[in-house]
Amino acid sequence: MTKRPSPISATVDFEADGVQHGFLKLPISVDDSAWGAVMIPVTVIKNGEGPTALLTGGNHGDEYEGITSLLKLSSSLKAEEVSGRVIIVPCMNQPAVMAGKRTSGLDGGNLNRSFPGDPDGSVTEKIADYFTRVMVPMCDVVLDLHSGGRTLDIIPFGASHVLEDAEQQRQALEGAKAFGAPYAMMMFELDAAALFDTAVESQGKVFVATELGGGGTSTPESMAITERGVRNFLIHYGLMAGEVEMPDAPQVYLDMPDASCYVQSEHAGVLELAFALGERVEKGEVVARVYDMTRSGTPPVAYHAGRSGVLAARRHPALVNMGDTIAVIADVVDSLG
Repeated sequence: MTKRPSPISATVDFEADGVQHGFLKLPISVDDSAWGAVMIPVTVIKNGEGPTALLTGGNHGDEYEGITSLLKLSSSLKAEEVSGRVIIVPCMNQPAVMAGKRTSGLDGGNLNRSFPGDPDGSVTEKIADYFTRVMVPMCDVVLDLHSGGRTLDIIPFGASHVLEDAEQQRQALEGAKAFGAPYAMMMFELDAAALFDTAVESQGKVFVATELGGGGTSTPESMAITERGVRNFLIHYGLMAGEVEMPDAPQVYLDMPDASCYVQSEHAGVLELAFALGERVEKGEVVARVYDMTRSGTPPVAYHAGRSGVLAARRHPALVNMGDTIAVIADVVDSLG
């Protein structure tokens, strides 16, 4: 069945040369604004012919490295610095960003679990549909900037996925490396069907994701990695002149081959991590303990590593519930792809 056109409209002309700042406007009707709109900021920087890059942050509203770096870039990147077109959306899920939450403050929707979206669905589904049917077809390459948000802390890496199209996978993997974070990863997603990643990759476009810290904040270090990485991405794919700047230390390659990389809690309580981010973990070692807070004198439940590797991600809050991911262990490999 053919879907109706998206109810979202853009106040910018995506085909015009120069720098434009505007909005993606989604009509809504809520208690405090009967004829209102969700206003998603967008910047378009175009200079003649060339590839188009879509840069997105705020897919989750509590992941601040991407949001902050793209807000900064939107006010500094000049048309004469660009060959082609750069579309910047710093706050992709604007209701979530304004609420400071992973999910939308309007409908509770997780944008990165809502693709390909629906023009007749919830606010979150309408945003996903617009990006799937309008934004992604305009683009050649997409960089979606993530970090751990309030509940995770993650080592900084650029990532791509195993794809059926070998050339598409190669181009994405090269972009993940060229992002220039301390780590580059071939990432395994627990459920990829409704991700923005999949919506982009299924259209044959090159997609690079990141994880760049977490804890619901940013640091000078994580911001420096992110800003350098965005510039590297644009240089690598031919939208800016210059040389890709890699980290001083050799980049570490990581692989997540399957779900055994994830350590998930089967208990509620207070969490003690036995390793720091980036530390080496051997298969069978205790990676975390969960303590029952309802009584004293009870030994903790120990969680063991299902594989050897490095601790690539950890739960940030000490309080943990059943089903929470408490640790992610990734293999260190000599090469990717």
